[in-house]
Amino acid sequence: MTDNSRVPDQVSLPELTLRGVILGALITVVFTASNVYLGLKVGLTFSSAIPAAVISMSVLRLFRDANILENNMVQTQASAAGTLSSVIFILPALVMMGHWQGFPFGLTLAVCAAGGMLGVMFTIPLRRVMVVQSDLPYPEGVAAAEILRVGAASAVGDAAGQAPGAAAAGGTVSSNPAAGGTSRGRAARGAQGTGLADIATGGVVAAAVSFASSGLRVLGDGVSIWFSAGAAIFRIPMGFSLALLGAGYLIGIVAGLAMLTGLVIAWGVSVPVLTALHPMPAGTSVASYATGLWSSQVRFIGAGVIGVGAIWTLATLAAPMARGLKTTFSAMGSQAARGGHGVPRTDRDLPGFWIAVISLVMVVVLVLTFHAFLSGAPLAAALTWRLVAAAVVFAFVFGLLVAAACGYMAGLVGSSTSPISGVGIVAIVLVSLLILAITSHDGLLATDSGRQLAIAVAIFTTSAVIAVASISNDNLQDLKTGWLVGATPWRQQVALLIGCVAGAVVISPILELLYNAYGFADALPRPGMDPSQVLSAPQATLMLAIVRGIFKHQLNWAMILIGMAVGVALIVVDQILKRTCRIARMPVLAVGIGIYLPPTVSAPLVLGAVLAWLVSRALRRRIAAGQADAAVADAADRRGTLIASGLIVGESLVGVVMAAVIGASGKEAPLAIAGPGFATIASWLGLAVFLMVAWLFARRVLAVVAGR
Repeated sequence: MTDNSRVPDQVSLPELTLRGVILGALITVVFTASNVYLGLKVGLTFSSAIPAAVISMSVLRLFRDANILENNMVQTQASAAGTLSSVIFILPALVMMGHWQGFPFGLTLAVCAAGGMLGVMFTIPLRRVMVVQSDLPYPEGVAAAEILRVGAASAVGDAAGQAPGAAAAGGTVSSNPAAGGTSRGRAARGAQGTGLADIATGGVVAAAVSFASSGLRVLGDGVSIWFSAGAAIFRIPMGFSLALLGAGYLIGIVAGLAMLTGLVIAWGVSVPVLTALHPMPAGTSVASYATGLWSSQVRFIGAGVIGVGAIWTLATLAAPMARGLKTTFSAMGSQAARGGHGVPRTDRDLPGFWIAVISLVMVVVLVLTFHAFLSGAPLAAALTWRLVAAAVVFAFVFGLLVAAACGYMAGLVGSSTSPISGVGIVAIVLVSLLILAITSHDGLLATDSGRQLAIAVAIFTTSAVIAVASISNDNLQDLKTGWLVGATPWRQQVALLIGCVAGAVVISPILELLYNAYGFADALPRPGMDPSQVLSAPQATLMLAIVRGIFKHQLNWAMILIGMAVGVALIVVDQILKRTCRIARMPVLAVGIGIYLPPTVSAPLVLGAVLAWLVSRALRRRIAAGQADAAVADAADRRGTLIASGLIVGESLVGVVMAAVIGASGKEAPLAIAGPGFATIASWLGLAVFLMVAWLFARRVLAVVAGR
């Protein structure tokens, strides 16, 4: 067996080890906290599989008997937990509406863990057809496998007294260690090692800048230029978040341009038109008036665009979803046979008996969880159990549907770009209509308190569906990585279950910590808090607006219908561009998010995407000039991904730590050394530091060409 080859079926190596599980749990805490913070701030989460694999390799290489399959199990566990943080797209809505005053540990743990573990069970029968026999690209799964192989080859090269990476296959995965690629390619791989230094570099820089900004307050976190043309008000915004710069780098130029389009629609068209049609009242500042119109009117245009985008995305998945469901039901009949000892090691899933038992136990957990959720409500026992049954059946059945859809979508475009938000929007509309149907003759919706309870049940049910969808989104990606490196599927599936529980344990405390420190949009835990520091939780805000509109008839239909019309037009434009242009696409969901997000959040995301495009162009020019080859380009791309991940993790962890400091002190800025009078200078300093880091980021990535 060579270092880059797939571990053969007849070879059995330690995979699911105690030290690996402990390491995976520690990485889980880090990436779950980072994803929760980033998701609440900007409405995006990042795939933690690749950075988790790098950290695992860097730690486990300290042990002489560590191997590639053990590293794979660690990243499998950690990536599952990081993905489960997507429940923050909906769960904070319960606090925003006042149903919860915090995040009860038991209920949050149960709904996240049960939903996530059902997501694992639903996708196990899809593995053979969607992973082994499919030609779906699985971009993140293949990238993680490549990193694991390079790390294993580097470790063997070190042990043999070679330069790190000497056994790597240049820029491509090869089973032949002699196929080492060019000397420049090997040097690039060797310079990177496992990649932990790149993650650490990004993390330390982002942490230092974030602490100077949110802690010491000597750097600003954003600036906006306001100007008028007649009565119309325009805004040119910029935020200085390095986490968002990294996130933009990861989402790429297509999504970045789409978000820029949304930003222009919101602040270059919609707000100016509305401010021109409705003159500003006396005594109101330009900034507060325009921002108020954006919040109360324009964001609903974004909601309409997102809704159309979600429906369109799921409609395009109708055929793959049907194929996935057919595969699921046909494969369940033969699942037990595949778990037998006569089946090759790399093809053994969890036996069908255990799939059924675990699924049944999770359904029981959901029943008990939903009953506990409704236990304090003044409802008749019959109505309570009817609501519980409807919620659990919906979560199970719709979860099974979206498991196949999200698994296919993740294989097609990757976990990070799969439309979990769209799934949540569709789910909350359907479950709201279901609750309306089953309570129409009970008088529940005749009172404000009854409608509030119905809204809360719809939100809590959707949180279970999103937990299922997010893990389904991640599971097949991890199983693809495992298939490429020769892992044992049933052990990976156990690791995924452990990851679900580990992630669910930390989500509630982190949400509680962040809420008490910063507050959410329209939900501040105590008076006197700075509204500019709140976490916007955009998806939760949107879904709460939708479900309230359904039950209370409060939706801003005029703006939503305008948004839906814009969404339809964007779909037509996107289909035209799909045939004529590779870069200038218009993915509708990304445009809607650009309209809906605060502009100081969208702007650095766009800049990060442009930075990634500029770096890519520079690499292509150097390849054309013979200064680099494909191996170097792959190494540079990997370094960029790891540095961007480090930026996200570093700033997010400082945000979580500062939340603890704020919560403990009870002050809004307990570590600030600069007062309000320093704000203008801090803004310019923040801009200078932000641009300098972006330049150094690009320079560091392109340095791979020189073998540094």
